[in-house]
Amino acid sequence: MKPPHSSDMQRENLIFRRRVILASVFVFLGLVGLIVRYAYLQIYTHDQYVTQSDNNRIKLISAPPSRGYIYDRNGVILADNRPVFTAVISPDEIDNPDNTLALLTPIFQLTPEEISEASKALKKSKNEPVTIKIGLTEQQVAQFSERKPFFKGVTIQSKLTRTYPYSDLFAHVIGYVGRISDNDSKKLDKKLYAGTDLIGKTGIEKYYESLLLGKPGYQSIETNAYGDIIKKLDTKPPIPGNDIYLSLDYGLQKVVSDELAGKRAALVAMDPNTGEILAFVSNPSFDPNPFISGISAKEYKALQQDPDMPLYNRALQGQYPPASTIKPFAGLGLLDAGIMTWDSTIYDPGYFSIPGNKHKFRDWKKSGHGTVNLTKSITQSVDTYYYKNTYELGIDRMHDWMTRFNFGKKTGIDLPGEKTGVYPSTAWKMKTYKKPWLPGETVSASIGQGYFLATPLQVANATAILANAGNHLTPHLLSKTTGAVKYSLANNPDGKIPFRGTEQDWLNMQTAMELTVKSGTAKGVYTDRYRLAGKTGTAQVKSIAQGKRYNEAALSERHRDHGWFIAFAPVDNPQIAVAVIVENGRGGSKVAPIARKAIDYWLLTRHNNPITPPSPEQLAKINAEKQQLRLQRQEAILSGKPIVSKPSLSKSTAAKLPAVGGAD
Repeated sequence: MKPPHSSDMQRENLIFRRRVILASVFVFLGLVGLIVRYAYLQIYTHDQYVTQSDNNRIKLISAPPSRGYIYDRNGVILADNRPVFTAVISPDEIDNPDNTLALLTPIFQLTPEEISEASKALKKSKNEPVTIKIGLTEQQVAQFSERKPFFKGVTIQSKLTRTYPYSDLFAHVIGYVGRISDNDSKKLDKKLYAGTDLIGKTGIEKYYESLLLGKPGYQSIETNAYGDIIKKLDTKPPIPGNDIYLSLDYGLQKVVSDELAGKRAALVAMDPNTGEILAFVSNPSFDPNPFISGISAKEYKALQQDPDMPLYNRALQGQYPPASTIKPFAGLGLLDAGIMTWDSTIYDPGYFSIPGNKHKFRDWKKSGHGTVNLTKSITQSVDTYYYKNTYELGIDRMHDWMTRFNFGKKTGIDLPGEKTGVYPSTAWKMKTYKKPWLPGETVSASIGQGYFLATPLQVANATAILANAGNHLTPHLLSKTTGAVKYSLANNPDGKIPFRGTEQDWLNMQTAMELTVKSGTAKGVYTDRYRLAGKTGTAQVKSIAQGKRYNEAALSERHRDHGWFIAFAPVDNPQIAVAVIVENGRGGSKVAPIARKAIDYWLLTRHNNPITPPSPEQLAKINAEKQQLRLQRQEAILSGKPIVSKPSLSKSTAAKLPAVGGAD
């Protein structure tokens, strides 16, 4: 007889064996699953996970190209590159950009503007590193290095940044580069600007951005857990931007700048044979270097509030009544229309009245000039000659002629932001003011007043065309470029302007302008060392009532007449053409010596005794002194201390000026 518990034991043993077998099956299946999974990972997804692993330690970073250098015609470097420490954030390595920026602010002394720009860029960028600070100091780099383990994704890189060694001397023509803004990023090709922080904002830097930029490369690097570079794995070198050589001459630019010091003025000098710009000065100027990494709000506010408007490019954008400087061009227009010849005359009693109207448009000489022919009208700057003859010609016919010299339209210079000026017509006034043209407005325009506005560049260009006997020129600054990008230059006259006179008429007008210097209104700048042709101009700023005379002593400095002078030399083989304006300069004869100094240097001094740049040590001292003066003026402006008011002349004011000639 079996024990009573034997059946239970058998049952338990069976259950146990079944459980063991089942567990073994599960274990076996698990092992099979692991083997299959392992095989899958090793065989089918091996490359994927290797890539992910490498991405944790291997990065592909953009290698920005070095920006092309800018030189003057003699190889003097005007825009240089220098290495600086730059703070960069990789957005894919940080969780909270705003918090990171907040923690970095006291280390890098980030401004509110820098924080705002960086925050926007980090939120938009997925993988491309974002520059948050350019030009770190050694102290800032040291402070960050101590805290580096706490800032994963933040690195310090050495990059090239722009620098302008001559500070304000070329600011209005070279322009400057600045940080790529949010607006900039919407317009540019991100592939071309990969790794690049700066873009041309104004001047040559902006106009020739495509030449100067270059093309980016890349670097494949291995990093550690902190993001530090361990080694470089692969490199595709960037292509540097083209170097640019301008037609500007350092020595001539320096001579002109020194002559215009302390004045609100502009001068443009051109080669009348090629259209090359030899000097391009607007004064006062400004230091473009602070704009590169980001100018402070305080400094920018001071520049904006400065009554002398240093940011205002007078040479390119200043629109002034050109006054009597336009008489040589208008005189040729009278010849073209057949209104006058060189021998025909008018009688000048000292004024002109429109038929049927008693209003007197007065000549600058109260007693008049008597019998006047075209030559005398130039040498003595006879207003009445142009009052009468332009009135007979009509504003629309004169408009057709004067626009051939690029008055009232852009010259086409290779600079952004050029203003058109105004040469009025009946259609222009109706479009602009919705009013009909008045006969008296023709009289005002005839001597470069009223609605007639021109830039110094336009006046210089017209002077160069006249010096070249009517061969039209497009002014330009680019002389040559070297680098990967090929660029064709236009360096010759682009056609003769239509003229129904003869070649001799051009020569006669040149002679009349030479007589202006020998015995006329510009005799104060006569020289026997070369043949100089010129024409004075005095642009009225403040309106004078009928019957009253100009009284300079009774006017504030900003209400005095503007002084103009145009010139070219030598007359028999012109090498340089110049236009200069000095705001409130009191008259053309007063500012003519400035042009004479520029021409003297170009023709007499440049070859044997050229002005050369100072040594690096001297330059550093000069720039330090300039900076000190700028800071003093900045504090005076922001503190509200008395600073002379802004120039009173505006487009709307100038358009209303009556024709009352001032003594040229």
